Amino acid sequence: TTGMIVTLAMRTAERLAMTESKLLEAPFELTPPGEQYAPRSRAPLAVRQTPVLHVINGEHYSGAERVQDLLACRLPEFGYQIDFASLKQGLFAQNRRCQNSAIHPISMRGKWDVACYRELVRLIRHHSYRIIHAHTPRSLMIASFAAAATKIPLVYHVHSPVGRDSNRGWGNRINSWIERRCLRNVAQMICVSNSLQGYMREQGHPPERLAVVHNGVPANEQTSILPPKSGPWTLGTIALFRPRKGTEVLLKAVSLLKQQGTPVQLKCIGPFETSTYGDDLKRMVVELKIVEQVEWTGFERDIKSRLAQLHGLVLPSLYGEGLPMVVLEAMAAGVPVIASRVEGVPEALRDGIDGYICQPNDPQDLAAKLSRLLCHPEKWSDLSHSAWMHHRQYFSDEAMAKKLAGVYDRLLDSPKPIDVLA
Repeated sequence: TTGMIVTLAMRTAERLAMTESKLLEAPFELTPPGEQYAPRSRAPLAVRQTPVLHVINGEHYSGAERVQDLLACRLPEFGYQIDFASLKQGLFAQNRRCQNSAIHPISMRGKWDVACYRELVRLIRHHSYRIIHAHTPRSLMIASFAAAATKIPLVYHVHSPVGRDSNRGWGNRINSWIERRCLRNVAQMICVSNSLQGYMREQGHPPERLAVVHNGVPANEQTSILPPKSGPWTLGTIALFRPRKGTEVLLKAVSLLKQQGTPVQLKCIGPFETSTYGDDLKRMVVELKIVEQVEWTGFERDIKSRLAQLHGLVLPSLYGEGLPMVVLEAMAAGVPVIASRVEGVPEALRDGIDGYICQPNDPQDLAAKLSRLLCHPEKWSDLSHSAWMHHRQYFSDEAMAKKLAGVYDRLLDSPKPIDVLA
């Protein structure tokens, strides 16, 4: 029944979008798919930026939202001004770093309110946006209708594999169905890792429409913290806590370390997806008798300051990661990382060089890898420096913005589509 309702709503919106598109002359033609693009160089300071509209959910400020925020900060250096259309009002608007981008609230009254795409059409026409860029299945659904009506290129950012993004089977299937249907006429898909590019190929999407732009974060000074000579190490995990993050696995590993006599403190930094899930995790801490070892800090905007308090970062995800921002942020600070072997994690984190990689959903293996870090403090400095250098070379926010600007250039078929200001 839900599928029939969604199909009817989307078909109706598609007909409306196609009708509206006849009233608006296409501003330009796309270049043929599959052509190579060259990343653009830094734009001069006194230039008029090409406007691009990013459509986002807006209620959270987690990994994908930090990507959106950093792109808005850095893309103007390469000739693109980023604004946002937010389907929900929430943490993104409250916590974003880039204040030079407009946020346009969109009145999406419900999960299947596709008619709100008309607001996007009005925004695109009024501000002369040249590209529309979506980041989630929901924002893709709305953006696809607006792109059809205005004839501007549609870009979709693939942050995670939608088909295995959560433990809600029906939700995964519905989101996958929406994604496949709305991606039929997308101009370009941006995959944040090579593993996600492979996943999208498996879903049947044309290789020429898939580009890899690895996530990136700002480069930092290397952390000045040192491993303790005595007493417990302070480890941290940073996430929007939900089942796929594998926090239960980490709590069991901490319990195993306690049984082995290895002292450790764990800071769990971030909000819970639901209060019910938060209660379940806190109950588990009591049952495992590790209340004194675990601290829940709640949502934290200043991740950099939190990382400066840690001797290691742990990300025990079970599945559904693209290229986790928190892994890159830890590496940028020179904090060794212990993370599970899922999706794009091994593309950034080198096992035994920048930290350690464990098997997902395996508390014993995670405890063993944590012990390798905790029991060999003489290796800590090498891991820290290697992680810091590897990030600076390959995973900066500048590199991410430069590659995405190159994709935009190809779509607009204009290497220098900017005018010098008077």
